[in-house]
Amino acid sequence: MTALSPEAFVERLRQEGAQRYHDHHPFHQAMHAGRLTRKQLQEWVRNRYYYQSRIPIKDALIVAKSEDPAFRRMWLRRIRDQDGEQGGEGGLEKWLRLAEGAGLPRAAVARFDGVLPAVRFACDAYVDLVRSRSLLEAVASSLTEFFAPDLMSRRIDAWEQHYPWIDGASLAYFRSRVTRAKLDADDAIGFVTAMATTRETQDQAIAALIRKTEVLWALLDALQLAYPLDAIP
Repeated sequence: MTALSPEAFVERLRQEGAQRYHDHHPFHQAMHAGRLTRKQLQEWVRNRYYYQSRIPIKDALIVAKSEDPAFRRMWLRRIRDQDGEQGGEGGLEKWLRLAEGAGLPRAAVARFDGVLPAVRFACDAYVDLVRSRSLLEAVASSLTEFFAPDLMSRRIDAWEQHYPWIDGASLAYFRSRVTRAKLDADDAIGFVTAMATTRETQDQAIAALIRKTEVLWALLDALQLAYPLDAIP
């Protein structure tokens, strides 16, 4: 098959990702509608931290796949964003502050206490995907960031409206991702469109993005099974 034009390729990535993105999941929709109980929201924060903790690991694997110093310098920014330049900084630290703001013990969240086995399985599968696939596929799997800025803006509004018991200052992680996710997505899409120049490589990139959306969806499936929405009064 003939390769898609760069514009058509990007549009296909956006379409495939948007229709599968986890903001369509019932648990996620209930969260933004203010229908989750305190316990359900806390468990989302707890389990999602395990996913957050896998991000710098998968990014380190991506860096290790590249022979290009310029690419490595660009991608290393993501690891610094999550881990910080030093202790007490970075996205993981912001998430632990979110956990504290939601009334969870910081140390227990950091130890992954109470993380559901299915959540671990899904998140570890994402790391395995990045480890086992090509650099192109690994980078393409990160393109769920296309949709993150809008989602983070909506999440901030929803949490401030529906969950006032959470300290507003603890939403700093969400606020930081509104601008950072766009920058990350722009870097990734530039690389993917430059590297995926055949229909075969374009299809591989699309498949990798779809698999990533499945990881995020599976995480919410696990939460909904453990903490059913029909249990909400």
